[in-house]
Order: sequence, then C-alpha cells, then structure tokens
Amino acid sequence: MVDFTPTQLSQRIVELGLLEPLEVEQAWSEVGSIEGTCDDLIRVLQRKELLTNLQVDRIFKGERTGYFYGHYKILYLIGAGTFARVYRSVHRENKRIAAVKVLRRRHRNEPIQVEQFMREAKVGMQLRHPNIVAIHEVDPDPRNPFMVMEFVEGQTLRELVKIRKKIEPKTSLRLMGDIANGLAYAATHGVTHRDMKLSNVLVTSQGKAKLVDFGLAALADTSNEAALADCPSARAIDYAALERGTGVRKDDPRSDIYFLGSMMYHILSGESPLTETRDRLARLNVSRFREVPHLNKVAPEVPNNVAAIVHKALEFDPSKRYQTPTEALEDIRTTLERLESGDTVTPARIAAGKPLDSASQEAATEGADKTIMLVESKIEFQDLIREKLKKRGYRVLVISDPGRALARFAPDEDPPADCVLFSAPELASAALDAFNQFGEDAHTANVPAILLVDRKQQFIIRNARVGPQRMMLAMPLKVRELRSALLRLIKSAPVNP
Repeated sequence: MVDFTPTQLSQRIVELGLLEPLEVEQAWSEVGSIEGTCDDLIRVLQRKELLTNLQVDRIFKGERTGYFYGHYKILYLIGAGTFARVYRSVHRENKRIAAVKVLRRRHRNEPIQVEQFMREAKVGMQLRHPNIVAIHEVDPDPRNPFMVMEFVEGQTLRELVKIRKKIEPKTSLRLMGDIANGLAYAATHGVTHRDMKLSNVLVTSQGKAKLVDFGLAALADTSNEAALADCPSARAIDYAALERGTGVRKDDPRSDIYFLGSMMYHILSGESPLTETRDRLARLNVSRFREVPHLNKVAPEVPNNVAAIVHKALEFDPSKRYQTPTEALEDIRTTLERLESGDTVTPARIAAGKPLDSASQEAATEGADKTIMLVESKIEFQDLIREKLKKRGYRVLVISDPGRALARFAPDEDPPADCVLFSAPELASAALDAFNQFGEDAHTANVPAILLVDRKQQFIIRNARVGPQRMMLAMPLKVRELRSALLRLIKSAPVNP
C-alpha cells in the first residue's frame, strides 16, 4: 500500500485523469480544515460520487493503469470470471453507462484465450436482439483487449436462484421463453451459444432475461481427450461429453437445447439435474446426462405440462429433443398460456385426490361428443393419433382404405364423423383423390376434412382442392396444430338441417 500525503493523493488523482484539478480543490474546500487528511478528502469525493471504492483501492495499491478503457472510466466491478472481469463504466464525454469486459492480465499472453475473447466480441457485434446483451465496440489490442457491452441493471439467473431457491413455473417459463427466443435469433445467424448456464443469463429489473457470453461457440476440438483437457470451462467439457456420447457435431443447436432444459430444471426445482463435480474425467461420464431424476419426483409441485417441456429438452437422444430453439419456444409459449388459463395439474394435486380445475377439465373434454375419422394405413401412426386425440375427449374411427371411408358417408344418413383426416404420406394419390371427392359430393361438402401431406409430395399439394372446410397440414405433424385445426373447422362447420 502507498502511504500518500494529502497533497500527493490530490496530485495522483489528477495525474491519473480521474478528476480535474478544480474538482479536487472544491472537495478540499468542503473538508473545512487546513489539517484535513486523505480520509477526509476521500469521504467528500465519494459522497459527491466523484470517486469509487474500486478507484480508491487501486490508487492506494500504487496502480497507474486500468482506470480507463478507451473512452470509458471504470467505476466498480460487477462480475468476475475465470478469464475476464466486467466493470460498470461511464463514457468520459456523453456519460453513457456501459459494461466494459476486460481479459485478465494473466491470459493476455495466451493466444487461445485472446482468440476466444475476440471471438465473443466478433459474434456479439453481429447479434442485436432484446434477449441478447449487445456488444457495442471492441478494442482488439492483444496487450489490453476489452469490449464495451450493454449495461443490464439486474442480476444473473444464478444469483436470482440463490436468493429465491426456486422460481415458480410461470416466471420460469417467461425467463426460459426469453432465452429460447435469443437462441432462435442467434440460430438465424448460424450461431450456437455453447456455454448455457445460469450465470450467463442476466435478468433485468423488469424481469426480462438476456443471454450473455457467446465466447465458447465452436471453440475447442473435442475429437480427443487432449483437446478436452484444455477446454477453458466446465460447461465446455459438459458440451463435449454430451456431443461425443450422442454422436453429434459440436455446433449442433440441440446441445444448447439440452442445457436450456438443464437450466429450466434447476430454476424450477432448486437442484441441478446433472451430478455436480469439479473432476474433469467425471464430467466426461455420459451417464450424467442419462440418469436425470424426473422433475416431478424432485419437485412434485411443478405442473405436468411444464415438466414435459423440461424432459423433452433433456432427452439424451438428440432426435427426441426439440430440434430447434424455435420449436422449444413455441411449446413454452403455449404452455404458459395454458398455465395462465388455469391448467396447473401437478403430481402433488393428483396424489392428494384434488379435483381438476376448470381449464384442465376443458382440456380433457376438448373433443367431447366429437368423432374424428382417420384414413391411414400405417398402424404406428394410427395408434399415435388415436392416443393423442382420445386424451382430449375425441372418439377416433380408423379406416385404412380411402374408398371404404367414403362409403361410410351415406347420403341419407347422419355423418359418422365430425371431421375426416386423409393421410397422404402412405396412401399418396388415393388419399388425394378421396379428399377431393369428399369435397365435391353434396352430402359431404359441409363435413370438415384435413389432408395430411409430406412436404415432398408436391404433386399432391398442387392438386389438393382446399376451401373453408378443407385444409392441408404438413408432416411431421404437430399434435398442437392438429388440435387447433380440428377445433376451428368443427366450430365453423355448417349445421346440417
């Protein structure tokens, strides 16, 4: 520590460019004594918010650099990681507040770390989205690299969970929806995050989530254990282990989705779904990703539909996960709407024998008194649609031959179904012909019908005759889209006299 006299301290403050001579003189005048001490001067300057604790500490340590980065004067430390520190800073001229991220000194002579830091800046500069912390400028000088970022008034998601222990489902869905939205936008630029963890999510004072730190995107060669040993963070090793265990490339967006599910599990339950360890070899054990306890066992108060999202994101098999951030976002938004309308069935409520709320009863009886005819030859698909629709209260008739399906609708009898699904992926032109015939015959013209088509079946798509009661849905089929189409068509169908 440097032992300054009051005069020396005043000179040092001015020499460093922290204050103008006039500001220091005015502070001394407020001390009110010719025998004032350094402590007296510091108290006045801090009260007037002209000097911060961080600046004072550095001055008395004898440090002559690190007070300014470009046009920004650092005020205080707001975050510190293994490789960088982040400071709240103010622009010398326009007084704009920003966060300045600075690579730690010990890493400035390490090309890999400098490269990672510059990659984060380069990626961040091209991403402008409400759910991603913006990077405004960067200084690439390898001797002292830094980047200027959007300052977020708030806290990290890790800090929020530490305070609250758990976050209730609606708030969790809103936060995860923000994160998925940011990931979806980044994906349009060909960017995956690759460091998804609670401390890389900032939650604003308004409750919005923003992703930060894209520095690990496609960083390390994960093809051998020597490369893995040099991975700069535990999360990088987690990604490498998951991807090696599932046989996907290191830039696969579904890896981000897995760790999105991991974060969601953590904030809902207060516990990480992955076995926590500092042992790098233990982190490479693929069983960590397979042996995740079901969320409802850890937190039975979490609604079933919310737990379903979490575990779809956490599927070990990448093909069973959400395939894109957008797909996850759609499910999150739909489920949030269900929760807000009262659909909050949980294992705890079921075990207690509590009755379903009105919204849940409505979901279970969505198709009450309605019959759907499925024209499909593939047994697996027949079973899938029957199961999904029966859960919503529909009665499902399955017929494998389109001709027999049309014959079931006699001109002088009541229709045997309220809507018909003609499936073209297996039945091809036979399904198309039956769909078009169904719309032309007078006795079935007002009965709703849907043609399920593969996007590759361009001939069928071009020749299908659609209308107010006739529509097409693309395969692979999302059950939510099918349900929505059924409700819309059946509700708008003319009533037979």
